[in-house]
Amino acid sequence: MMLRIMSVEFLKLRRKLVWLLVLLGPLGVVALQAVNFGLRYDYLTKQYADDLWGGLIDNVSMLMLPTLFIGLTILASMTAGIDHQMNTWKQTLALPVNRASIFAGKFAVTAILLLCSSTLLVPFTLLLGFLLDFGFEELPLADLAMTVYYPFLAIMPFIALQVWLSVAMHNQALPLTVGIIGMIAGMFASQFPDWMPWKWPSLINDRDMPLYSVGAGLTLGLIVMLLGMCQFVRKDVR
Repeated sequence: MMLRIMSVEFLKLRRKLVWLLVLLGPLGVVALQAVNFGLRYDYLTKQYADDLWGGLIDNVSMLMLPTLFIGLTILASMTAGIDHQMNTWKQTLALPVNRASIFAGKFAVTAILLLCSSTLLVPFTLLLGFLLDFGFEELPLADLAMTVYYPFLAIMPFIALQVWLSVAMHNQALPLTVGIIGMIAGMFASQFPDWMPWKWPSLINDRDMPLYSVGAGLTLGLIVMLLGMCQFVRKDVR
């Protein structure tokens, strides 16, 4: 059932250039770092002389976090907004599936699109490192994977929230505003206490355990998704 719903959702998005957005996010992050290292190559390579790959990954990570926030906001708005724009909610709800599955399908499609975008960051970062002549020895693949996928898992509450808001509201201005505020808050998250969700994607906490942030994100993400699903099931969507 879920596969059928998701295939329908992807068909709706086929003319929305959503895959271009998925590509542009990680490409933009790496391109900006290419400019950064290109202009300050001597300084940065001296600064990160003991761990060139680690320095590159840290710099990519700093730009990746705000990109994740704004990316999930736009993707959620596009995924849910198409039904508002084309007034296709009646047709969607007329499918022989329950409303909870439809909401879960919206969430799954948004999460998959963001996952694809995050995954592209891995080869793009590796390519940049090779072009910068960082070498093939001791490639930090595990660190790069953690840097890319842990924040994706920790940011689940915001994916669920943005899907909920985008589905519930015909006017997408408020969901987009909430997403932009979340992006700004995420940029200063290191100053927040550990219990604040905006801090979790940065993987910084007093326990010095990235998995704490991941676990907290997955748990709250499930709760927010279930709350949104319950509201969607009861709401009279037109």
